[in-house]
Amino acid sequence: MIETREPSRWELLRDVLVFQAKLFVDGVRDFVLMPVSLGAALLDVLGVGRGRHFYDVILLGRISERWINLFGAADHLLLERVDSPQGLDVAVDRLERLVMKEYEAGGLTASSKQAVDRVLDRLERRSDP
Repeated sequence: MIETREPSRWELLRDVLVFQAKLFVDGVRDFVLMPVSLGAALLDVLGVGRGRHFYDVILLGRISERWINLFGAADHLLLERVDSPQGLDVAVDRLERLVMKEYEAGGLTASSKQAVDRVLDRLERRSDP
């Protein structure tokens, strides 16, 4: 069995937001791949590419799937990280570092975090039996 740890409130919120963004990117990719794959298959069936165009689209889909890394948030729970961030996760990490830098400087991000923490604490107290 894989050993995991419990995420903090902010890790959970981060992972939910990242997952939603990745779902959106994944959906756009699927939306684009549908007509492109049909067009490539049509070209190949007509003898223009002998299967090359369609399988190039499939390969592009596989590469983009790895780049999106839709379920990469599970890595945050592992006690030992398996890999360093790649693909879209690199952009997410850069954005997170920028936000943390702003937070540490005590700017708008810090006051926003405090306000959200207060609201979440109140909601948590109300839901306690």
